[in-house]
Amino acid sequence: MAPVPAAVVFVADVARVAAFYCDVFGMARLEGDAGYAVLARDGFQLTVHALQGEPMPLGGVREDAYVKVCFPVRSIEAARAAAARAGGEIWPADRAWEAPSRGFRACDGRDPEGNVFQVREAL
Repeated sequence: MAPVPAAVVFVADVARVAAFYCDVFGMARLEGDAGYAVLARDGFQLTVHALQGEPMPLGGVREDAYVKVCFPVRSIEAARAAAARAGGEIWPADRAWEAPSRGFRACDGRDPEGNVFQVREAL
């Protein structure tokens, strides 16, 4: 099997954050244990990996992460509601922006541990 595009997000509570990405983005759990979970959707894998003793960020948001994962969604509004139910959030509609040349509207959000991600819906 060939490798697929992937990203890793480091968290304190693997089970909670993995459930968030499955619930909000329809990812499927491929494998894992208490220390990690590999999730997949549409040829992309996200590994949710346990932190090695690092503290939670001040204010609860890791905005200065080196990687921001962008997820395609059918509806930012629907994803916003799902994120809230799952313990995260997607910023309010007034913080969304459009990239007409690339065909999408985008908005950032955070998972339950403050890792920032982006959702994108087609224009």
